[in-house]
Amino acid sequence: MCFFWGTTYLAIRMALESFPPLVLVAARFLISGSLLTLFAKARGLYVPRGRELASNALSGVLLLGIGNSCLVFAELWIPSGMAGLITTISPFWLVGAEALLPGGERLHGRIIGGMIVGLMGASLLFTGDVTAHAIDRRLLDGFLILQVGMAAWSFGSIYQRRQTGRAHSAIAGGVQQLAAGVVLLPLALAIHEEPIHWSARGGAALLYLVGFGSIVGYSAYAYVMDRLPVAIVSVYSYVNAIVAVVLGWLFYREPFGLKEAAAMIVIFAAVAVVKRYAPAAANLDRQPWRPEPRRPHSAR
Repeated sequence: MCFFWGTTYLAIRMALESFPPLVLVAARFLISGSLLTLFAKARGLYVPRGRELASNALSGVLLLGIGNSCLVFAELWIPSGMAGLITTISPFWLVGAEALLPGGERLHGRIIGGMIVGLMGASLLFTGDVTAHAIDRRLLDGFLILQVGMAAWSFGSIYQRRQTGRAHSAIAGGVQQLAAGVVLLPLALAIHEEPIHWSARGGAALLYLVGFGSIVGYSAYAYVMDRLPVAIVSVYSYVNAIVAVVLGWLFYREPFGLKEAAAMIVIFAAVAVVKRYAPAAANLDRQPWRPEPRRPHSAR
């Protein structure tokens, strides 16, 4: 999840060279969601239905329909590496919201300290770019739309985490992707965006997003949200930023120097601190995942 999602920032930028934003997001999740759901049907695996289907659909619309769409639109205005850097603040949305809600996981001082250190490391990267683009309206627009996306993503993640059901998390993730694609498809057809410019590079980027971004990456996210504390899951955005910045430099020559390298060392140290002190993380890592049984709705 940490590595492959970091590569999707670059893949989104490449795919946008061929596909309009809504078409890109709708096509990506329609394909990946359909593949996962058909796989579950072919193998005779349980697929969510009833209230479980409705809760998964709502999670998918929040996480992917809104959250990922905001990221794609943001990359129209800002570089892929910058988008990755801005999303490093998402743990504060995610863990903070979880801690404030009833029954949420309370934060310990060492975890808070580790996350602050991680954000400081990311700020070394972000601050330099902001200084260079102090009056850049496109940067501001990208930053603001990413905040909307992170808020939707955090709410959807916590909502998903608090639901129980019989479906394996990877299959539930497929249903969420399919729901996001179905909701976005009418918008993509109704809103007159730029025409599609077919190219081998854009098509390959879309297929990469389907395979490694959605089927592999999002299934992994759904899985770890069932297993690990939110504080542990939230550190993925720091690693994503590192991967996104490196790939942005390699493919588009986005800025990368000694300051960026030093910041990455700080971020890795912060990830280690959060991993070390998050409560019960070690025990959860050793426990095999089992879906939680759900009683029939008629028995409630």
